[in-house]
Amino acid sequence: MDKMFVSPDTYIQGSGLLEHSAQYLEKLGKYVLIMSDEIVWDIVGNEFAEYLTNNDFKVEKVVFNGEASVQEIDRITKIAKDTKAEVVIGLGGGKTIDTSKGIALEANTKLVIAPTAASADAPTAGLSVLYTEEGVFDQYKFYPKHSDLVLLDTKVIANAPVRTLVSGISDAMATNIEAKATTMKHGVTMGNGAATFTGRAIAAECERVLWDHAFEAVESNKNKLVTPALDAIVEANTLLSGLGFENAGLAAAHAIHNGFTAVKGEIHHLTHGEKVAFGAMVELVLENTPHEVMDKYIEFWLTLDLPITMEDTHLDQLSEDELLQIGKLATAPDETMKNMPFEVTPEMVVNAMKAASAYVDSYRSSHTITPIFKRN
Repeated sequence: MDKMFVSPDTYIQGSGLLEHSAQYLEKLGKYVLIMSDEIVWDIVGNEFAEYLTNNDFKVEKVVFNGEASVQEIDRITKIAKDTKAEVVIGLGGGKTIDTSKGIALEANTKLVIAPTAASADAPTAGLSVLYTEEGVFDQYKFYPKHSDLVLLDTKVIANAPVRTLVSGISDAMATNIEAKATTMKHGVTMGNGAATFTGRAIAAECERVLWDHAFEAVESNKNKLVTPALDAIVEANTLLSGLGFENAGLAAAHAIHNGFTAVKGEIHHLTHGEKVAFGAMVELVLENTPHEVMDKYIEFWLTLDLPITMEDTHLDQLSEDELLQIGKLATAPDETMKNMPFEVTPEMVVNAMKAASAYVDSYRSSHTITPIFKRN
């Protein structure tokens, strides 16, 4: 298997970036389609579209329906073709971004990713996580090329809900956990090659930045301030995590996240990163992680009020058969569980979920944790 490293063409990060982005966008084309959901249009989209119009861009505004599905890609692709768009701009969160990638491919346009929150590592990845229109995991869709430009406006992100930043921190913290497992297995990365030393180094650096700056970044976000700590975590959540997972591999944490789509219930009120937190905790249990290492992760997640027990994720409300369905989907042949360095069965997943919950409950009973953020 060939080693491979993949990435976007250009990544730019800065405070107030959208307000002076014309100099970067005009190199790609003047006819742009901006897609965003209704909330983001009100927060920043309309102002951004007006700025581009005032700088001689022809702008087509499209409202994203909220689900990253094949049907939504097809719908907006037709609009892009009808308006002769040269550039598709995905402005918003993970599902908006993932949908914009499919549209740009089908409409044969340039692609610009402009996240409005540092909530996930989708911005730099050359793949989408697609769902059915009912929200059930459908497929990983891989693209022949990455985005042409990624724009990270830290002023916009500093004003986004704190929960989105914490969710991104959680998603990013899984990066190195899964990368290490993939390396041990000599598994396949999301770029469909063998991991490079570069990819592994990026994943490790992602985790280091999170340990060093996550809590200060959350406090900055709570006060809507752009600080060096916030800037560091925005980069960790997006660039380091994105390049890290794609070039070093996913394993159990994200497979378990995808397994959750086998059931209905309150767990689906959690964000992607919140679900991944429990998936990462379960992966540590599957790997029989020593307690001094496990405890460090548990303290980190609990300080951020991340859901890492059956009760926190509402999985305690499910039947044994439903839990087994999660295990079966998480261990499906095409899932990233195949990158674990040992075979994992559905029963092992269920037992590890229960054990993870018990370990965290035990830690809580013997330690005092004061969360710096509360989800509710």
